Amino acid sequence: MSVIEFLLLLLIAGITGSIGQALTGFSRGGCLLSIIVGFIGALLGTWISRELGLGEMFIVRIGDINFPVVWAIIGAVLFTAILSLLTPKDRL
Repeated sequence: MSVIEFLLLLLIAGITGSIGQALTGFSRGGCLLSIIVGFIGALLGTWISRELGLGEMFIVRIGDINFPVVWAIIGAVLFTAILSLLTPKDRL
């Protein structure tokens, strides 16, 4: 994997993580957290799709790595929803 492929993978993970955070309305942190949420969302979403026997809808192939964009967004939404339920709320 080249440096350009790695940076593209980080960019796509950051975009899917930010979309997942925007859909749930929960956002703590910045770009780095969005990238982490994107990768965890991809793992979670792919696992859910395999368990339910569903196919992969939209895949971006970077080098020899397939990144499931739709399942990453769905997984990121689920992951951030769980995080928002587990973190304490800010009190004014």
